[in-house]
Amino acid sequence: MPLTRVEPGEVATIVTALEMRERPRPRPLPASPFRLDHWRAPAPARYRALFRRVGAPWLWFSRLVMADDALAAILDDPAVELHAVVDAAGVELGMLELDFREANACELSFFGLVPELTGRGVGRWLMAHALALGWRAGVERMWVHTCTLDHPHALGFYVASGFRPYARAVESFADPRLAGVLPRDAAPHVPLIEDSSRRVSRAT
Repeated sequence: MPLTRVEPGEVATIVTALEMRERPRPRPLPASPFRLDHWRAPAPARYRALFRRVGAPWLWFSRLVMADDALAAILDDPAVELHAVVDAAGVELGMLELDFREANACELSFFGLVPELTGRGVGRWLMAHALALGWRAGVERMWVHTCTLDHPHALGFYVASGFRPYARAVESFADPRLAGVLPRDAAPHVPLIEDSSRRVSRAT
């Protein structure tokens, strides 16, 4: 079976889209030492700080390279809701972003926690809130996408939460670590393969 070459300086990933077509049975929200803070139209700098804290280990970069006015247009839209996961000391440790701009649909556009919370059940707590907030009047479909750069349990977690895969695609893009958008030691599980001409340039 032939392989498709990924050029040095680029990253490739398999993206899986998942959806939920029926509102799940209501369940009591699990107890947690954390709370959700609804951020209404946050400043781009504040948003990016949390986005980077949560997403850098998985090479999230899309909102880091977006122009301020374009990002503000999303964050200021009343059909987009951002919630920060906050601990008792007021430290923000995760994010939940819901996008209702498509009629009768809710996209779980960003969902994540800092790595220190992995495996502690906080993801299930956050998903319970995501489903409770997303399935509101008029919503007929929730959907989300994940990729092979995410946590290795991410896809299984979404399936276990009730989402069903319906599409898959391969995406490639310039490695954001080489452009300085993210630190070079971010996402160590993803090899950083630099173009040889770039290495020579850096050495001279």
